[in-house]
Amino acid sequence: MCYTMPRFEEPGFLPLDKAVYGACFSSMDALIFVGACGIAVREIAPYVKSKKTDPAVVCIDEAGRFVIPLLSGHIGGANVAEKLGGTAVVTTATDVRGKFSVDAWAARHGCAISDMGLAKVVSAAILEEDIPLCSQFPLPAPLPEGTFAGESGPLGVFIGWRTKAHFARTLRLIPRVLRVGIGCRRGISAEAVVRAVQTVFAENGLDTAAICGVCSIDLKQDEAGLLTACEKNNWPVHFYTAQQLRDVAGDFTPSDFVRSVTGVDNVCERAALLDAA
Repeated sequence: MCYTMPRFEEPGFLPLDKAVYGACFSSMDALIFVGACGIAVREIAPYVKSKKTDPAVVCIDEAGRFVIPLLSGHIGGANVAEKLGGTAVVTTATDVRGKFSVDAWAARHGCAISDMGLAKVVSAAILEEDIPLCSQFPLPAPLPEGTFAGESGPLGVFIGWRTKAHFARTLRLIPRVLRVGIGCRRGISAEAVVRAVQTVFAENGLDTAAICGVCSIDLKQDEAGLLTACEKNNWPVHFYTAQQLRDVAGDFTPSDFVRSVTGVDNVCERAALLDAA
């Protein structure tokens, strides 16, 4: 959505008033101001709360020459600058020195950050010396500037969906790559769904922040408890027909009862595998 001052209003733009700033700050992933940084800072100031929850805020001069990330906008600012042919004005120490920027790397690769406080500690440490980094999956060489391959030490970064702490103080960057297949009885509560997911993940050393989707059979697409659990936890949910699930190849745990109710011998395992395909 595009807003402008009433005197500049034209087709395609909405009128800009004081109420817009708060409404957009709480509902949008990113805000782009065209104008002076001072105006942008004053207007967003009452709504700034946390680096973890605030939207990215980027300011652009009216000629499109300079793009200034004000809040969490390193990547967005660079992208906007590239499209406009302008210059991204970046002041974050790790970016300026070409070092591993935890939040920028996490955003670029769709990862959750386990501890924002520890992320600040890591960013400060990287400016002084290289720190160890390890990952559940291969990372392209070379490793980010300011890191080296290692699995022990007082402070380090782990990239993966497991909760194991490799270092005395482990910052985990958690890729959202895990699908959760769910089969449930009619009338299940949202609390029971969440509790079951948390229990399975805890028993297997997995982080629920890695969940990128929940899936089930289409018979459950109106299951209130399941839908509420997914909505409250921002889990995208997908549903598949019995035929789609039957067509999934693999070795699954069969259930005669599940087959009698749904028409397929297994819902959760088949749905998870299909959703990940």
